[in-house]
Order: sequence, then structure tokens, then C-alpha cells
Amino acid sequence: MNFDSNENQTMIAQTIRDFAEREIRPKMMEWDETQHFPKDLFHKMGELGLMGMYVPQKYGGSGFSYFEYVTGIVEVSKVCSSIGLSMAAHNSLCTGHIYYHGTEEQKSKYLPKLATGEHLGAWGLTEPNTGSDAMRMKCVAKKVDGGWVINGTKCWITHGISSDVVVAIVRTGELLDSHGMTAFIIERGTKGLKAGKKENKLGMRASETAEVIFDECFVPNENVVGGEAGVGKGFQQAMQILDGGRISIAALSLGIAKGAYEASVKYAKERQQFGQPIAQFQAIGFKLADMATKIEAAELLTMQAAYLKNEKKKMTKESAFAKYYASEVCVQVSTDAIQIFGGYGYTKDFPVEKFFRDSKLCTIGEGTSEIQKLVISREIMKGNL
Repeated sequence: MNFDSNENQTMIAQTIRDFAEREIRPKMMEWDETQHFPKDLFHKMGELGLMGMYVPQKYGGSGFSYFEYVTGIVEVSKVCSSIGLSMAAHNSLCTGHIYYHGTEEQKSKYLPKLATGEHLGAWGLTEPNTGSDAMRMKCVAKKVDGGWVINGTKCWITHGISSDVVVAIVRTGELLDSHGMTAFIIERGTKGLKAGKKENKLGMRASETAEVIFDECFVPNENVVGGEAGVGKGFQQAMQILDGGRISIAALSLGIAKGAYEASVKYAKERQQFGQPIAQFQAIGFKLADMATKIEAAELLTMQAAYLKNEKKKMTKESAFAKYYASEVCVQVSTDAIQIFGGYGYTKDFPVEKFFRDSKLCTIGEGTSEIQKLVISREIMKGNL
């Protein structure tokens, strides 16, 4: 496996750095303070090819591999992880679900607008009573003439208010039946599709998180993901999507960690105490060494999972490795960054307090650290060492 950056990755990284300095950094603290979701920014990101990075060009995407996709998420998140989170959710969840499991008609209809950023996507699995326990979902769809009627609520949905397209997994069969769930594509404006409460979050505040409510919401048969063959396949589809989604969160975590680390190195070289830069003190130097080592290991795990995704090989264990380790590392690194900055790190005048607040979500979203350990241990028990 060769993880050296290719020409596309180098180009993407520089393009994003320039874009972020111009369009994101000047406004990101204002967005964070006010919980403003800058939807127009994602239209601009679509023009750069960042909203459909691995979608083939025939559907309006960039046609890149997961290596380029990881690079994109990392570079955005080094500046503002709220924007990185929204970019990841749009690419790997909503857009990815349609790309990997939709019919040709569904791909041709929805992917061009999603991949170019004209439309923003959301993906709904979690409910108020079912976080990791998705098999007990209460959001249901009943079969009627010409389609399905959905009732229920999804929560913690990225872009639950502002999305143009929602892919939702709901129960169409018996409770606890893994073949009793189906994924539907629901367009904004559909009668019975409503936005609910917007969450007031600790971090990732510029990434919109809200409830999605279905109240007698009619969805035609052609909007079942995968068509008639997709009925009852929603849970299996979701688990496959989450394998790729874990790579996204690993990349998001990596971006946060790198952003906090780079800020720490810069500060440690500039901050003078006792007549010398604090980077010269062993206590700080060793802390930076630990941060750098953990980031390197997290990056290797993330790229290993991306490699297997590119090769279309099973990577359930490897994506869980990457998500689990990288998310824990980003919390550790951002915590250490606060310590290096001292009192200044506790203020909003410096960037590390935001990395610190944003980091914790990475150990929770798209499967908690505990769920990742459960996935890994089950794979071990299956003999997938």
C-alpha cells in the first residue's frame, strides 16, 4: 500500500487551503457563535468539486478516489471542522447512499444536483429512542397504492432543516427484523416532511443538526432506494454506508488533530518564557512528540481503510479501527493543545478552544467509540484478525 500523496491530493489540498483562507476563516467564529449554517458556502464548494468527490463524472461528480476524498475532509477540517462535518455528511451519507445503492434512474436524477452542490443532502437513521440500537426504530412506513406513507421522527440529522434531499431509513416490517427496514429518498417540499428542533450544541455549531419529522408523508414507489428490490434492504444498506462514513469521521478527526497540532507548534516556537521559546522545554517538546506520533498513526489507519474502500474490499474492521483511534486522538491532541497554550488556549482569541469543543463529537457521531470497539471485537471473533 502506497500512501504517498498523489498529484490530485496535492492539488486539492492547496485549492482548499486557498478557499478556506478566503471564504471560511474570516467568518468561522461568527458562524460558531451564532450557530449560523452557511448554506451558500456549500454551493461554492460544489463549484470546486468538493460535494461529490468520489461520484463519477457522468453524474456531475469529481470522480476521485477515497484518498482524495480523505484529503479534502482533512484540509477543510484543519480550518473549520463544522464545515468538514457537513461536507462529510453530504458526501458519504446522503450522496453515497444514492450512489452505491440507488437505481440508475435515481442516480441520474439526484446525483448531478447533489454532486455539484446545487442541492444539499441529509441522511436519517437515528431516532430519539434508538441511537446505536437502530433495530428498534419507531419511524414506520405503511404500503399504500402507488407508494408509502411515513410517520415518525429522526433526530441528530445533519442538515435536517436546510437539506434539499433526505435519505431516511424507516421500518417497513416487524420490529427487530433486520430485513424489515427500507431506505427512501424524500425531497424537500414533500407534504408531511417537516423540520423539527435545531440542536444547541457544544461544538460543530456551524454544522446544522436538527430533527426531521414525517407526518403522513407520502413517498412514491420510485423513491425506494434501489427500487422494488430495495424494500427491506435499508438496514444492510445503512451498515455498508456507515463503513464508509467511519472513514469520513476518521478524516474529520484527523483534520481537527492536525489543526490543533500545527497551531500548537507555531505557538510553542513563538511563546517565550524564562528567556526561551517554550518549545525548548522538555515538557512541551515531549507533548508535541506524542501529538505528532498519534496523528501519524491515525493517518495511517485512515489511509489503510481508504485503500481498502478504493479496492472495493471488505473494510468493516479497518474503518472501525480508523474511526475509533482517530476520534480518540483528536480529543487527546486538542486537549494537549489547550494545555500548551495555557490560559490563552481557554479563550476564543486562539483557535485551539474551538478544536477542543469540536473534537468530542467525533467520538460519538456515526457510532460511538464503544460501538467501534464492539464492531472490532465482533470481527475478531469471526476470525477477521
